[in-house]
Amino acid sequence: MNTFEKIYEVVRKIPYGKVATYGQIALLAGNPHWSQVVGYALHSNPDPDGIPCYRVVNRFGALSSAFAFGGINRQQELLEAEGIAVKDGKVDLKEYLWDGT
Repeated sequence: MNTFEKIYEVVRKIPYGKVATYGQIALLAGNPHWSQVVGYALHSNPDPDGIPCYRVVNRFGALSSAFAFGGINRQQELLEAEGIAVKDGKVDLKEYLWDGT
């Protein structure tokens, strides 16, 4: 399994109504230094319907201004459709962060 496939496997596990950070995905995919690689992988997501890349935010809970599938507004729409509150372009990680299990 290549690096991107490992990343996609982890992202698929993020539950409905939760988010994960780039660093968290990197760690769970096998290398805590892959945060930037996670961004590259999600930007080239081959299956946006099956790999919920919109559930990945930065370490501060901020949405991506370069969200590849419709921009920051689309990411916010998708998160809010799952009941995740977005305020000032951020989600509250204390409330919505996936615990990785």
